[in-house]
Amino acid sequence: MKKLTLLMLFIMTTSLISRSQEPFGPVPTQSQLDWYDMERYAFVHFSINTFTDQEWGFGDESPQLFNPTRLDCRQWAKVCKEAGLKGIILTAKHHAGFCLWPSKYTDYSVKNSPWKNGKGDVVRELSEACKEYGLKMGIYLSPWDRNRADYGEPSYIEYFRNQLTELLTNYGDIFEVWFDGANGGDGYYGGQRGRRNIDRSKYYDWNNTIALVRKLQPNCIIWNEVGPDIRWCGNEQGSIGETNWARYDYSAHIPGEPDNATLRSGEIDAPNFVPAEVNVSIRPGWFYHKFEDLKVKSLYKLTNIYYNSVGRGSTWLLNFPIDCEGRINDIDAKAAIEFNNYLKSIYKENLAKDASERTVDNSMTVSFKKAVTFTQLILKEDIRKGQRIKGFEVEALINGDWKTIAKGTTISHKRILLLPETTASEVKIAFHTDASELIFPKVEIYNVPELKEPEDMESYDFDRAKWKIVSPDTVAASQILDGNKKTMLWLDKGFPVDIVIDMTENNSISGFRYLPDQGDYFLRGIITHYEFAVSMNGKEWTNVSSGEFSNISNNPLWQVVKFDKKIKTRFIRFRAIRNSKGWGDFGCAELDVLK
Repeated sequence: MKKLTLLMLFIMTTSLISRSQEPFGPVPTQSQLDWYDMERYAFVHFSINTFTDQEWGFGDESPQLFNPTRLDCRQWAKVCKEAGLKGIILTAKHHAGFCLWPSKYTDYSVKNSPWKNGKGDVVRELSEACKEYGLKMGIYLSPWDRNRADYGEPSYIEYFRNQLTELLTNYGDIFEVWFDGANGGDGYYGGQRGRRNIDRSKYYDWNNTIALVRKLQPNCIIWNEVGPDIRWCGNEQGSIGETNWARYDYSAHIPGEPDNATLRSGEIDAPNFVPAEVNVSIRPGWFYHKFEDLKVKSLYKLTNIYYNSVGRGSTWLLNFPIDCEGRINDIDAKAAIEFNNYLKSIYKENLAKDASERTVDNSMTVSFKKAVTFTQLILKEDIRKGQRIKGFEVEALINGDWKTIAKGTTISHKRILLLPETTASEVKIAFHTDASELIFPKVEIYNVPELKEPEDMESYDFDRAKWKIVSPDTVAASQILDGNKKTMLWLDKGFPVDIVIDMTENNSISGFRYLPDQGDYFLRGIITHYEFAVSMNGKEWTNVSSGEFSNISNNPLWQVVKFDKKIKTRFIRFRAIRNSKGWGDFGCAELDVLK
C-alpha cells in the first residue's frame, strides 16, 4: 500500500512538472533569452554627420570631412562598462552611406578620409575594445543609402549584402544586427539627386538577407523594426506600452511601415516571439551637436526611461553621440555612470529576500517577519516556456485590512511597479493566465526614496512678448509663442504654410528652431521640409535657409538650424513645405530664433 501511494505521488508530481513545462504560445530562443538578460546596452552614432552637424547626411558630404582627432574606442568601452551597459552597437553605415570600415565595395569610406591617412578601421578598433572590456558588439547597417547611384535597383541589394558579409565575417561575434526602418526618400544618389521610392515589402528581399545573417552569425539577434527576433518600441522617447506582449506576427508587418500602436503593446494571440527593444538617445539628437551639451538627460529622466523600458518587459538601447574628437563626451559619460551608480544603490536591499512565500491556486502571498515600508514591487516571469501572465492585482495587509495597491497586465522578463509608500505585513498577488498551468514569477520588494524631477525651464534668447504674429490670422497662432510646449497651432490646409512674425525691432539672429507637436503618441502636422526667410519691412524677403528636419517623426524634439553668419532682420518667415505624411495638416508647438 505504501509503495502504491508513493507511486501515485510520483505520477502526480511528474504530471504537474510536465504540464508546467509545456510551452504556452511562442517561446524565446536561447539568443533571445541571453539578449533579455543584458537589459541595458549602448548605441553609438558616429559618421560623416558628426562633422557636418546633421542628423541625416544626404550622401554628398566629402570623406575628407571625417577626421576625428582623438578617436578612442577604448574610452567608449570603458564608459559603457562603468555605466553598467553590456554591449555596444555601432552605426557602421548610416543613411548617408559613409562606411566606418574600409569596405572593398565602395570608395565612400574611412579609407578615403584623412583619419589615420586612410588606414583606419573604426569597426576593428571597437571590436578590439569590446573584447578588452568584456562587452558584446553589435552592428547597425542602414538599408537606405543616399550616396549610392543604384539605390532602388536590384544591384544595390547585392552591394548591401556584400557589405553585411564583410561586417559579419571580419570582426568576431556579433550579438545584434540593426537594420533601420528609414528607407527611401531624397538623396544625392551618385550625383543624380532626387527622390527614390521603393516597395518596402519586396525591394530588400528580407527573407534572404535574414538567412544570410543566420548563416554568418547563427547566435545573432536581428532588429528590423518589426522583427524577426526583436521589434521596435514605436517611438524614440524611451518607453514601451504598459501592456507589452512579446508575441507579435512578424510576417503580417512590413519594415518601414509599422503600426506604432501594435509595436508598443505586442499582440496577445500572435504566432511569433518578438519582444521589444526601447531605443533612445542620452541627448535630444542621435548624432553629436555641441549646442546639445546642456540637453543631456537628467538622472530623473534616465531613471524614468529605465522604469518604462526594462521595467515594462523590454531592453534598453541607450545612445551616445560620439563627438568630433571621436569620444563619448564627458557630460554624457558622467550622466550615464551616475545613473548606473544610482540604480545599484536603490536595489541593494530586497525586502522579500527573507520573507516567506506561499501559493494557493493562482495567488502568491509574501509574509514579512514584521511590517515593512516599500515603494516598488518587481516581478520576473519565467518566459522560457512562453509568456503566460496576462494580468495581476496586488494587495497589501495594512493594519489588519487588505487594500488593493496596484493592478497590471503583462509582466514578461521584468515588471517594475511604482507604488505609493506602503507599510504592510503581507503582500498578496493574484495572477491571471489562459495557460493550463501558471508558473509563478519571482518577487522582489524595495523601498526606493522618491526622486524629484528638476525644473525644466525653457529659456529664450529674445523677449518674445513683444513679437506680433502677422500670419496666419487666427487666435490659435499665439500658441507658438506662449512658452507652453503642450499647446500648439494646428492648421488643416494645403502646403506651403507660412508663419510670419514681426519682432517689432531689428535683431541680429544666428538661427532658428522649430518644436513640433508634443503629444504622447499620435502627433499631428510634423513638418519635415522648410524654408526660412528674413525681411526688414515684411514685404521684400530673402531666403536664408532651407532643408529637412531629419528623423523628426521619430524624434519630435526642438529642431535647431544654425546660419553661417548672423543676420540682421525685423521680420521672419517660417515656411512649411511638407509634413511627415506628405499631405494634410501643419503643426507647430513653438517657434523661436537664436542670438
